[in-house]
Amino acid sequence: MLDKLKAPKGANKKKRRIGRGEASGWGKTAGRGHKGQNSRSGGGTRPGFEGGQMPLQRRLPKRGFTNIFKTEFSVLNVSNLSKCFTSGDTVDVESLKAKGLIKKAALPIKILGNGEIDFSLNVKVNAYSSSAKSKIEAAGGKAEVL
Repeated sequence: MLDKLKAPKGANKKKRRIGRGEASGWGKTAGRGHKGQNSRSGGGTRPGFEGGQMPLQRRLPKRGFTNIFKTEFSVLNVSNLSKCFTSGDTVDVESLKAKGLIKKAALPIKILGNGEIDFSLNVKVNAYSSSAKSKIEAAGGKAEVL
């Protein structure tokens, strides 16, 4: 009976309204206590602050570097192509997106050489590994670079 549905007792608690007078039980200092850093507006410390101790992110050594010029690829293997396409198909960004093989169409696509392919495909993507290109061409297909 939909008209008789009701939340169980104690499921819906009222929000605690602090700083709304002494009668509420949360008036005056509004649960912040007397004086001190966290009683003030804007009080408290930034994330990672350890009371003046050298913080963890500064105690740990720096490792490696980030190459800001690196190009990120959507990566596929030759085995993915052999599973999802048939002989004579054209493999491009739209067909890969339609088959659900790539998530981000904005990233350039690279084909890697893991797996085997035994039929010809016309592949048009941004990059190939040398083994992938040789496998596609050995099967009688074409590997075009966009």
